[in-house]
Amino acid sequence: MTAPLAYIAGAYEHPTRKAPDKSIAQIHAESAKGALADAGLTFDDVDGYFVARDGPGVLGGISMAEFMGLTRLTYLDNTETGGSAPLVMVRHAAAAIATGRCKVALITMGGKSLTGDPKRMMPNQYGAPELPFEEPYGMSTHAAYAMAAARHIHEFGTTREQMSWVKYSAAQHAQHNPNAVLPKTVTLEEVSESPMIADPLRRLDCCLNTDGGGAIVVVGPELARSLGRPLVKLRGAAEGFKHRNGGYIDMTDTAAAFTGPAAFAEAGVAPSDIKYASVYDSFTMTVIITLEDLGFCAKGQGGAFVSDGNLIAGTGKLPVNTDGGGLCNNHPGGRGGIPKFVEAMRQLRGEAQPAVQVPNCDLALVHGTGGLITTRGGSCTLILERE
Repeated sequence: MTAPLAYIAGAYEHPTRKAPDKSIAQIHAESAKGALADAGLTFDDVDGYFVARDGPGVLGGISMAEFMGLTRLTYLDNTETGGSAPLVMVRHAAAAIATGRCKVALITMGGKSLTGDPKRMMPNQYGAPELPFEEPYGMSTHAAYAMAAARHIHEFGTTREQMSWVKYSAAQHAQHNPNAVLPKTVTLEEVSESPMIADPLRRLDCCLNTDGGGAIVVVGPELARSLGRPLVKLRGAAEGFKHRNGGYIDMTDTAAAFTGPAAFAEAGVAPSDIKYASVYDSFTMTVIITLEDLGFCAKGQGGAFVSDGNLIAGTGKLPVNTDGGGLCNNHPGGRGGIPKFVEAMRQLRGEAQPAVQVPNCDLALVHGTGGLITTRGGSCTLILERE
């Protein structure tokens, strides 16, 4: 089976990281305008719109479509999988284009987890079946990921220094990103000795909390070739989910264990073929576990894989998150899939910062993780190729 033939015509990361003067709807619309301009298209060309529940309004996607003046829509998708949602929608957009349901698919994301009202940032969870079992115990994102980190350390002997290498590598990249929130390099010791947040996760193990967003434009091959932009094709894609399964859960893996092999099989390539990877980095341990699940190394070997500069462009065997990732660059609205995708596009087009540009980058992987890996969440793996 092969992926539906579709191309990424435009991609845009909103430059703001703190936007007290902008609404979430504005961030979506400005991001959409940026991605369409990147593609050489306009709002009038859009006939497919994809947005998750971060799209504000009583009717979500319909409200945002009205706000942006999208009057020619024949397809609307509001799939919600948390931080991986924009990536899932790339796959859905490709399928919609391949089956003739739309021609120009616009995907937007925006959030204000830094300056917005926290009560308005999260989707309405009223009536969620898990709440009576988890809410009384104070489940938090940090606690959930700390459990995964602690289990990985216990089971495989992953070390404190290995976790610190993930942050260290991200900071090495972020120093070259003019929009990065944390462009300052750090030492392994500074990461390992930063204040404890949820044992064993320390402050510098944790991703940022920012405003911002971005957008993606997906089109068919004929239109893509007429636009005169670099041709970036969706070669393989897979989405999946993992939940607690009544308590029978392995905390040391994620849904990437399903989506990674499926995406590689669809693309007809192997992990060793990938020149660059954007990997969701909500926490340092998230990267270690995800790289294992995607097949870049054996289970339990992720700590060794990320060490000694192996993730750093120019020196490492797999450059990862060359914009600084969620740990140093941007994590808008608690959803980091869009920045991951945009940096992969920069690498494939040869438009990344010169100091981190991967030479001859023609095959890239983008992976998004939504939700909490120790309770329930959705993953999506995309493999992109420059023609």
